[in-house]
Parts: sequence; structure tokens; C-alpha cells
Amino acid sequence: MSGVFALFIVGWIVIMVTLMGIGGFFMFRKFLKRLPKEDGKSVIDWEEYYVDQTKHMWSNDQKALLEELISPVPELFRDVARQKIAGRIGELAIEKKKKKMTQDLIIEGYILATPKRDHKFLIKKLDEKEIDLAPYEPLLERDYKPSRARNVQ
Repeated sequence: MSGVFALFIVGWIVIMVTLMGIGGFFMFRKFLKRLPKEDGKSVIDWEEYYVDQTKHMWSNDQKALLEELISPVPELFRDVARQKIAGRIGELAIEKKKKKMTQDLIIEGYILATPKRDHKFLIKKLDEKEIDLAPYEPLLERDYKPSRARNVQ
């Protein structure tokens, strides 16, 4: 019986160390994003700034579109993804001096804010909503080539 119990304890230790390592990794990443850069603001501070500056520009339809686009993200990470993507969209809106959010701006910001592995989910969602990908192909082609656009030729 003591051999089985010892094996259980060793297994439990391995599981706990692994889980603590994974949690520590994500906490360390968050810590690095909170560190101030040369301008005195952190990455997260800039995201919050752009979201606050453009909060009034979002309509309910555009908020719903953003929610639909981030729906493939696991719920645990969805708030972080929403903040990052909305911050990038807000930054684009300010750079382009827009008065309100547009579907094009939201999709462009999503493409620029997300890694290329997530673009296949975006393409799938845009196909479902029957939104033309042609204006976004230059942005997508830098990372991901949609198969649908290649079959049209």
C-alpha cells in the first residue's frame, strides 16, 4: 500500500508543479505587458487608452460583430482577446481620424491584432456572414492565404 501511495504523491507533485509552471508563465507574460516602455506607458495602458478614447464610436451592431469574431477564443482568454483587439481597432480609428467604427475598420483591426493562426477563424466567420474578403487579402496574405481566393482564379 505504501508503494501505491508514494506513486500517488509523486504523480500529484508532478501535476502541481506543471500547473504552477503554466500559471506562472501566463502571469509572467502579463507582468511583462504591464512594464512601462520608453514613453512611460505599458502595452496594456495603451490598449486601455485606445479603448477609452473610442468607446463612444461603437454601435451595438459593431460590438456584436466583435463578439462574434472573438467567439472562437476560449472563454477564459476572451476578455484579454477583446481588450487587445478593441485596443488595436481603436488605435486604427484614431490614426485614420474616423468619427465612428465601421465593419472594415473592425475586420482590419482584428487581422492586425491577432496572430496568423487565428485568421482561419476570421475567414470562416466572414464566409458565414457573406462578407467579401477581397479588401483584406493584402493583410491576410502577409500571414495566411485563404484557399477560397485561390480557387476563384
